[in-house]
Amino acid sequence: MVTGGSRGIGAAICRRLAADGHAVVVGYRSDAAAAEAVADELHGAGHRCLTVAVDTADEASVDRLFDAAGELGPVTGLVNNAGVSGPNGRLADADAQGMRDAIEVNVLGYLLCARRAVRDMAASGGGAIVNISSAAATLGSPGQYVHYAATKAATDAITVGLAKEVAADGIRVNCVAPGVIWTGFHEDPERPAKLADTIPMGRAGQPEEIAGAVSWLLSRDASYATGAVLRVAGGM
Repeated sequence: MVTGGSRGIGAAICRRLAADGHAVVVGYRSDAAAAEAVADELHGAGHRCLTVAVDTADEASVDRLFDAAGELGPVTGLVNNAGVSGPNGRLADADAQGMRDAIEVNVLGYLLCARRAVRDMAASGGGAIVNISSAAATLGSPGQYVHYAATKAATDAITVGLAKEVAADGIRVNCVAPGVIWTGFHEDPERPAKLADTIPMGRAGQPEEIAGAVSWLLSRDASYATGAVLRVAGGM
């Protein structure tokens, strides 16, 4: 199950996990056409997948997502990816509602999805959760979105704490922290190119490079990894 799976990093994760042999639930908030395009691509390649609309900050909507996923079988993996940046700019100029929206989606949404996943996975023999964080969690994103960086620091804390809480239930919880990635997430579409000189590797990353990290954390090769925050940020 991939929340925010219709575009960008989420869509790349859906493609990679399907190629790995997983049946995939593509969770999306509002862009049904983009979600269906991902599903059509996966179906065309012979993979099993399902699209489900979800507001991850709403408890009932999250329950409907997991209930719908039952069509494909027990949920063995959750990728908490749905997120919003909220207002861009200095904190002094940010509006409260925009910050509130970011906190609800990026923190409460992750908690609600993880809570339901833990309940289901504990009952069915275990599984794995991968949270998508950001290098912003430690860099702070001054002048851009300090509130967003704060939500991603919360993501890292959720990962570490929940991993310890559910290890005995056979559930692993890990995190991938991307740096600057070429997606439509940026308010300025050219931001990844403009920031290339600030990245030690000299370039922004591609969504597929994040998907590869998620794939590993969900695989048997990562069977002894839990509570890890894997930074995939070109050296940032």
